[in-house]
Amino acid sequence: MAKFLYVYHGSGKMPTDEAERQAAMDAWNGWYGKLGSAVVDGGNPVGMSKTVLPGGRVENNGGSNPTAGYTIIEAEDIDDAVDKAKDCPILKDPGFSVEIAPIIEMG
Repeated sequence: MAKFLYVYHGSGKMPTDEAERQAAMDAWNGWYGKLGSAVVDGGNPVGMSKTVLPGGRVENNGGSNPTAGYTIIEAEDIDDAVDKAKDCPILKDPGFSVEIAPIIEMG
């Protein structure tokens, strides 16, 4: 099995209401449960990033496609990883997407 990085993109806000936070966690835990042992690292959400561009210019708002979090999974191939991502709870918000990249083992 190969490893794949899911990078979640979007600029939504974390729920502040306890019931909304719990519903979001339940959705993620349900999805992770469906993926089972394919989840290598459940990852985490991330804070607002800075992007360093050529010439040293810095964007302070996460750039044109801000990262919201990540997960590492195992899958047969990238098509399998794509199929697994289609049920990701983050995709319920139209402002978000999941980027999928194979992790290349070095050495």
